[in-house]
Amino acid sequence: MSPETTPARDAADARHGSGTQHPDELANLEEHTSVHLSVERTFCFADLSGFTRLTEDKGPHEAVEILEEFRSMSRRVAAWRGVRVAKWLGDGVMLVGTEPTPTISWAGHLINHFATARKIKLRVGLATGEALLFEGDDYIGKPVNLAAKLCSVAAPGEILANCEVADLPPWIRVQSVDDLEIRGAGTFEGIQRLAVVAH
Repeated sequence: MSPETTPARDAADARHGSGTQHPDELANLEEHTSVHLSVERTFCFADLSGFTRLTEDKGPHEAVEILEEFRSMSRRVAAWRGVRVAKWLGDGVMLVGTEPTPTISWAGHLINHFATARKIKLRVGLATGEALLFEGDDYIGKPVNLAAKLCSVAAPGEILANCEVADLPPWIRVQSVDDLEIRGAGTFEGIQRLAVVAH
């Protein structure tokens, strides 16, 4: 992963000065730290569908084993695809990418792995747009919220995305493009339903 994709790099771009000033030069520290950088990113939320039921059926030990595999695979594939794991969310994860294609590829990779190896399906939501980098390691904005909402309504094994991708991987197909109504959030136009193509 190139350093410019990290929150630290984004924060450095938003910071005044070189970062090496003497403390006396930063008497008004608030003035130097109040800038929030607006960046365009692709945000991705994914979770293991039916994880609560799986825990009840298989027991906590096997559930934890699957969760460990999910996190390990998420990290490894993210590093390979050039996207970043932003935070863990129980049986889910939030990722950030600079472009849609690698982020969608990450999602398809994880869906394919768990469907094949574990017979478990993932749900994924993606959205691209501008968000504010907050306190150096968090992102706030509409695309973040939309990606989370899309994940919550995606069918098992499905990727819901609002981002336009000219070079979609050949093993991921657009099933349809729909106007999607999400309860409590409104209607969103042009949402793509993506699926991994069987080999």
